[in-house]
Amino acid sequence: MIKVWDYLDEYKELRTEILDTVDEVFQSGTLVFGSKLDKFENEFTSFISTKYGLGVGNGTDALYIALKAVGVENGDEVITTSNTAVPTVTAIVNAGAKAKFVDINDYYLIDEKLIENKITKKTKVIMPVHLYGQVCNMELINKIAKKHNLYVIEDCAQSHGSKANNKQSGSFGDIGCFSFYPTKLLGGYGDGGFITTNNKDLYEKMMRIRFLGMERKKMSSGHWNGKYYAVEHGTNSRLDEVHAAILSVKLKYLDKWIEKRRKIAKIYESELNNLSIDIPKEAKNNFHAYYIYVVSHPKRDEILKKLSEKDIHLNISYPWPIHIMEPYKEFVCDNCDCLPITEQKAKSIFSLPMYPYLSEEKQLKTISELKKII
Repeated sequence: MIKVWDYLDEYKELRTEILDTVDEVFQSGTLVFGSKLDKFENEFTSFISTKYGLGVGNGTDALYIALKAVGVENGDEVITTSNTAVPTVTAIVNAGAKAKFVDINDYYLIDEKLIENKITKKTKVIMPVHLYGQVCNMELINKIAKKHNLYVIEDCAQSHGSKANNKQSGSFGDIGCFSFYPTKLLGGYGDGGFITTNNKDLYEKMMRIRFLGMERKKMSSGHWNGKYYAVEHGTNSRLDEVHAAILSVKLKYLDKWIEKRRKIAKIYESELNNLSIDIPKEAKNNFHAYYIYVVSHPKRDEILKKLSEKDIHLNISYPWPIHIMEPYKEFVCDNCDCLPITEQKAKSIFSLPMYPYLSEEKQLKTISELKKII
């Protein structure tokens, strides 16, 4: 069987190192807010090249905490894209805001040229999504945000290690939000998330929000007589010691794994370039990390069916744009026609196998069978 993603070969190679570090956690007697989390927070913050960073429970929480930290309230609007995973909009709605959708460009990313048309007096945040492993046009997005006095929160769930002009995703805006869901470029073996920023005030506020509105340092130093005391309303979102330890192990290999992904992408490009199938384009000055390798063909459903008969099982990211889903239709007008590229692409896109341990044999078999069908 050929799957679009698999972690078992990776685990086989790292098994001893991972089990050793997990055993250290269990032997330490500390399962949350311990030394492994401190270590990983320092490492990942350094990797992204921001001043501050904090681990949280998952990527959705990261976005939610970021939105609350910049003061998003009921009735505010957040500009983003409809071609994204549901959690992007889940976080917006959970924060009390409304999503304002912008269409996508040739790179499947938010079309920065259309953003200003969506700005109203209620707009508080622009939330670009660095989709599929590629960075949005942050230079222009930041200019627009500065002009209109808006915050920029980057959704980096699919862009660990992606760069634009040699600068890491998650270091462009006011806040960057990452997911460590297992399939991600840097994935754990469960849920996990991370927030980066260069703003000390936002960092300290997000540290409180993630821990029920409390300040750990003041509690441990005897402030308020060491009592269990919330400074403000928060939530409960912790990156546990076990996953922090695992992610520290895996972070050491991230650059090497991205290079493997880029080599796999080059093979796809070489083999599929002259066929009647749209393949990914790398934007100018971008370093594409290829979280997934998304292609497009008008006969997608037929292709997927025939490939599955050959025991090649692919997926679609994403078959339904957010704005046509029942809970989120309210964010667009009836019979919405303002997101034509998003809707057209959703009918034809699908993902080819892409992960660092994908064997050449499996990749070439996928390519061979795809060529036969096309």
